[in-house]
Amino acid sequence: MRASFFRFVSVVVAASAFAVLASAAPQASVPATTEGDFVTRNFKFHSGESLPEARLHYTTLGKPVKDAQGRTTNAVLILHGTGGTGHQFLQPYFAGELFGPGQLLDATRYFIILPDGIGHGKSSKPSDGLHAHFPQYDYDDMVDLHHRLLTDGLNVNHLRLIFGTSMGCMHSFVWGETYPDFMDALMPMACLPVQIAGRNRLWRKMVMDGIRNDPEWKGGDYAKEPTQGLRTALDLLLIAGSAPLLMQKNMPTRDDADKYLDSYFQARLPALDANDFLYQVNASRNYDPSPNLEKIKVSVMWMNSADDFINPPELGIAEREAKRLKNGRFILIPISEKTRGHGTHTEAVVWKDRLAELLQQSAR
Repeated sequence: MRASFFRFVSVVVAASAFAVLASAAPQASVPATTEGDFVTRNFKFHSGESLPEARLHYTTLGKPVKDAQGRTTNAVLILHGTGGTGHQFLQPYFAGELFGPGQLLDATRYFIILPDGIGHGKSSKPSDGLHAHFPQYDYDDMVDLHHRLLTDGLNVNHLRLIFGTSMGCMHSFVWGETYPDFMDALMPMACLPVQIAGRNRLWRKMVMDGIRNDPEWKGGDYAKEPTQGLRTALDLLLIAGSAPLLMQKNMPTRDDADKYLDSYFQARLPALDANDFLYQVNASRNYDPSPNLEKIKVSVMWMNSADDFINPPELGIAEREAKRLKNGRFILIPISEKTRGHGTHTEAVVWKDRLAELLQQSAR
């Protein structure tokens, strides 16, 4: 079984059940990586708050290439989901399928950039010390900081591709509208380009309310983690990131399910910080790219999975909104033993042929 705690790639799921239950994959070698930190000073958030130093941690593979005009030609930005980090994309089910020699995003040919979004991983976040006094960042702030990392920190002035999962999927749409000429192609995986409402908003609010209503929460200035609130949040996240077909196959008895749930909490709970978690979920509060989808000019290969609890296909939203993309295509991945619910977005073997299509059709 794969260790679930490397994935946290669902919208707020650091480790979905399907990740734990999936069959083990061969440990393909990952190309050499470089890590660094980029600091923006006196960054002002859309809330009006500011940080003297906003730090973004990042991991890169490969080297940037520029053409005769000084334009970066081979940079690929890969954006994680809520609660995740850039390192999640170094796992064999992603990097092992894409980054190796001769593969689609061969790190000897591409400059691959894996940032930790603000509030995540080794980037600036509430648990660094400000706790509940950390600025209330949103998706526009996160995209702004990614843009600064590229242009000011890594000297990248153009992207061959933006690939985003879950929250990163939503960031992809924001990128396409805010910087329509900055990239050649977008591949958003597992999201919808509309305001988060209906059931999607309900379970997110339940997660946040579960933390805030814990007596140990104390307005975010807690002395010890509000464990009951976090446990409620993890309950909801487990369901949101679930893959029913796979879970039924791998937990065929009541005892199997109970044993998994116990191990899930034992491994996940100690690693969580309630402020970080709450901020990560709350960052989606004002996301809504729907009014400006026509601004996206580049090739878009947008994909959701039919067993995604967070973005259920029966809403029909994706098919409706895809018609507004000038060069966009929406594909619904049918349920199979290879899909992983919301987390299908990181199972490269399921959709990498579509990535190949996108790279070909967007080639200059």
